[in-house]
Order: sequence, then C-alpha cells, then structure tokens
Amino acid sequence: MALVPRLDQRQSQSLVMTPQLQQAIKLLQMSTIELSEFITRELEQNPMLEREEAIRRDDTDAPDVLHPDEIADVDLEGTDSSDLAALPDINFEAPAPTELNTDSGLDVDYENIYTSNGVSDDQSLADTPNHYAEPAFSGSAHSGGSGFDSTVPDLEQTLSELPSLRDHLTDQLTMEFADGTARMIGLYLIDHLNKAGYLEVHIDEAAAALGCDTVLVADVLKRLQQFDPPGIFARNLRECLALQIQEKDRLDPCMATFLDNLELVAAREFKKLETVCQCDAEDVAGMIEEIRTLAPKPALAFDHDIPQFVTPDVLMRPAPISGWILELNSEMLPRVLVNNHYHALVRKEARTKDDKSYIAEQFQSANWLIKALHQRATTIMKVATELVRQQERFFVHGVQHLKPLVLRDIADIIEMHESTVSRVTSNKFIATPRGIFELKYFFTPAIASTGGGEAHSAEAVRHRIKELIDSEPPNKILSDDKIVALLQADDIDIARRTVAKYREAMRIPSSVQRRRNKAAMAQIK
Repeated sequence: MALVPRLDQRQSQSLVMTPQLQQAIKLLQMSTIELSEFITRELEQNPMLEREEAIRRDDTDAPDVLHPDEIADVDLEGTDSSDLAALPDINFEAPAPTELNTDSGLDVDYENIYTSNGVSDDQSLADTPNHYAEPAFSGSAHSGGSGFDSTVPDLEQTLSELPSLRDHLTDQLTMEFADGTARMIGLYLIDHLNKAGYLEVHIDEAAAALGCDTVLVADVLKRLQQFDPPGIFARNLRECLALQIQEKDRLDPCMATFLDNLELVAAREFKKLETVCQCDAEDVAGMIEEIRTLAPKPALAFDHDIPQFVTPDVLMRPAPISGWILELNSEMLPRVLVNNHYHALVRKEARTKDDKSYIAEQFQSANWLIKALHQRATTIMKVATELVRQQERFFVHGVQHLKPLVLRDIADIIEMHESTVSRVTSNKFIATPRGIFELKYFFTPAIASTGGGEAHSAEAVRHRIKELIDSEPPNKILSDDKIVALLQADDIDIARRTVAKYREAMRIPSSVQRRRNKAAMAQIK
C-alpha cells in the first residue's frame, strides 16, 4: 500500500474569553477597597476617563422601597448611549434586566441612593451655592480643611502618635541608668522582648553575647522588671503575675505558694489549693479574684495595630412603612465617566496612525470600564436583593430563623451561573440593622426536619445549641445526647456527632468539663 500526501480541513470550536470579559469578571470579584484602588489607577493611566465630582441631590430623589414579598430590581442610570451603543453586552451568563437612563453621562448612578444633599441632578454647578464650587484646597470654612496657604493645621496634623513599647521602655532606661554599660545591656534585653512582654533570652546567653558578667546582666534585669507596665521583662507567667502582685505589696508566702501551683487553678482543684496554701476557701477565692485583675500579657497595652474595618458594599435599612431599602455604598467608590469633549478635541489633533490608534484604544477601554462597572453594580444589587427576599425572616426575627440556602438556589432564581453568584458574594458585605455580614454568611447547609417539614439552617441549629448550653443550670448539665433529644423535640433531625462537631467549633467544652468547672466555681463563691 503506497503512502500518498493528503490535505484535510478540520474545524474546531473553543471558548475564548475576550480581554473585556476577563476585566468584567475581575471587577466582579473585587472588594470595594480593591475596586477603588483599581479605578484610581485607571484614572491615572487613561486620559479619556475623568472623576465626576459629587453634586448635591434633591431631597425628593428617595431610594426605592423593597417590600418583603416583592422586592423589585433597582433602576440604574447608564452611560451615554452614543458611547456604549456599539459595544456588546457583558454577559456573565444572562444580561441583567435593568432599565437604562441615557440622560446622564455617569457610569453608574442609582436613583435609589439616598443622600442628605438638596441639589437636583439637573441643576448645574453654576446654580449651586459658591461653597459647593470651591476647589479642594480652598481653605474655606465650608470644606473643613486648611489648604496649602493656611496656617491652620489639618485634623490629621493634630493627631499624636502613640508611643511604642520600645520607646516607652527606652525613656525609662535613660532615666534609670547613668552607666553606658548598663544602658547597653538594657537595650539588648528590650530588643529580646516578645509581643506579650516576656523576655525570650536567657541571662547566660545575654552575658555571652555582650561579653560581660552574668551577675551584671541579672542586676540590670532586676531593675528593668520594676519598669512600667508592671510584669514586663518576666520570663514566665508565674514571674509576670508575681511582679504585678509585688507592685501592689501583696506577695505574701500564701500568695507565693498559690502562684507556684497555678496548674491546680487551671484544673479547678480548689480543695488541693486550700491544703497546699494552708488557707480556707475564702482566701483561695480572694486570691483568684485578685489574679483575674492582673494582665498576663503586659505588653498588649502598647499594641497599637490599626484595625481593619469592613466596608459594606450594600446598605440596608427598614422602610418607613414596611419592607427594606437597599442601595449600593457608592460613597466609597470614585464616580467616573468618559470625557467625550476631550476625546473629540484630541482626535482632531491626531496626525499619525499611532496617535489615532492610541486614542481609539483608550476611548474603547474607557467605555468598556464604564460598562463593566455598570454590570458589576447591577449584578451585586440583583444578588443582594434576592438574598434579602430569601432571608426576610432572619432580618425580622433573628438568626434562629435563618433559612438554609445554597448558591444554586440564588443562581436559578436570578438566572445566572453559580460561579457568578460565588464571585459576587465573596468579599462583599451588607450593612443591615442586625450588623454587617458577608454575603456568604446567608448560605448555610440544611438540616432535615424530623416531621418532614421545612429544613433548618445549620447556623440556626448552632445558635440553638449555644442557647441550650448557656441556659443550663449548674446542677443539670446537658450531655450531647440530651441536646439531641431537645433538638429533636424542636423538629430538628440531628445526630449526636453533629452536635459534638458544632459544640467543638464554638469552643464549648464537653458536659464533663462544664460540670467540673461549674462545680468548682460554686465552691469558691
């Protein structure tokens, strides 16, 4: 059989994501802070984008009311139709059924956003009072800032920096020691303190590293242990507590013996403590109460780490009559739009092919960003609206009425893919009258009902278990089997191992340990 050359034509099909779609998906899963940083970078890089300054709104521009039974989609204002008409829709799985208002050039402008300002959208800056049209660094009384030319300091400049633990100890070291060698030893020991304020280096190691006598290091350490805060430079918990009690002049032989037997305190062996310390139950109770007033980690008072606050993406509040009001937290995001006037000017001045290509590319990129922001806002509001509808009883009655829910339930209702709902609910928070929750909080597995009725949420069951344990009397501790029986009486079909798993996840001790702890506490009262 002879081999002959042959030419075949084959056709294949593959799914390729366009850069625009990749950008839209990336924006969808960003948090509010990440999105704000991304938009700021785009404003710096793309000359076709500009920041829209906030304009006061009319008081009649009130947010829509979302009723419990029928929560409607939020109407949005879109971008300029001339800019976006030629662009295909960003379709994650299904287009969001939103009504666009082409009268505005804003990227995303929600009619239901509540503001306390009183200028309508149709009113120009020229019609507003002068203090709304002032530049950012005017230094006027209306802006609250000082400006570049003002001698009045800004609020940030009036804030004092909190001292660190090292600075606090160094100041005391300078006043306590006049000898340079002692100061060097003290600085070395300060640098070997951990976050709790305990000394992590042995005296012999410090002496060997510094090339000095061990007795000198021990003498310096003894004087350092008198510094503020009390308990600093301790080498263990016992020494830390002893230093603080010594500061109060309460370190008698009975207390010293008590500190030598802290393991008995942890085990709630108070009878043994009475024997060891040669005191009665009243004295043991007094020493325990005094120990509770001490700081086991004295350096934590100087832990000035700035807390990371959660920025809600969706704001929720009750309506005046019934239902809820939902709105995006647009105050945390810079509002951007395409500068069509600037685009027209630079396009006329373009001479080379590269200039024209660059202008067209940046203009299209700006339009795509506006459209992606619009689609992101629409999708978030769509998911949040449906979550509020599904978890209506939770917002009214509490966590015990939390409904079991999975991503597929929301995805099927709003006609989107599960992955899209997952991206929307990740790192997105909603501020409700009951607190700030991540959107994923409302998705919990289901626990069946014993009577075959409506299933129960796992979070609601955990809350019920905690309520039962918190309300148990000291003389009648509930075992896991008893908790199972009580839950089954409440129409919750749950196994004993599940109760134990939920209890351990909430860091609740077993029934044996709870009985021992409560009995011991009853003895010293």
